[in-house]
Amino acid sequence: MIFLSRLTLNLRNERARRELEDVYELHRTLMTAFPDREEGGPGRILFRVEGEGLKPYGRTVLVQSGVEPDWSRLNVDEDYLLNPPEHKSFDPLFSQGDVFSFRILANPTVKREGKRLGLMKDEEQIEWMKRKAENNGFSLISLVNIPKGGREGHKASENNKLKFHSVLFEGVLVVEDPEMFRNVLESGIGSGKGFGFGMLSLAKG
Repeated sequence: MIFLSRLTLNLRNERARRELEDVYELHRTLMTAFPDREEGGPGRILFRVEGEGLKPYGRTVLVQSGVEPDWSRLNVDEDYLLNPPEHKSFDPLFSQGDVFSFRILANPTVKREGKRLGLMKDEEQIEWMKRKAENNGFSLISLVNIPKGGREGHKASENNKLKFHSVLFEGVLVVEDPEMFRNVLESGIGSGKGFGFGMLSLAKG
């Protein structure tokens, strides 16, 4: 089972604004809606901040999880959210040849000499996404890459801020291996998942 949630953060709330600028802190807040390790753990949590500039007072955050969230557990001010959270569950079954439109905000990188480096050129980003498709049970009919600039975050154990290059990929895909595709839908694609990257969203093509 997969659970999808939609939250609308209130841009007039100071904490909401701060966490939208530091996505690891946003991740920590979202995690409070899920069970602690002693209660079975939260499982894989993926999220994506949507629609910069589309809503004057709110910003949408989509959350995907393998465990049902309890958004009443959020330890935030009453005005942190503009409206009550929405969530639904679904249990997708895929078949070879299924066609979907997709969207994913990703952090395309490559490891060289033990360091993870961001891929900055269009052709590198396109090839990165093609490799991810080939290795995860789907192929691409069409693909566009839209650079979204840098994102920042930090972990409590880190003294310096971490910077990520973000790219929005959109297009149309075909399922080649249903089991592999289901796995990547649940686990996400690429690095930086705790910073809002890797969540693959689908719409029937």
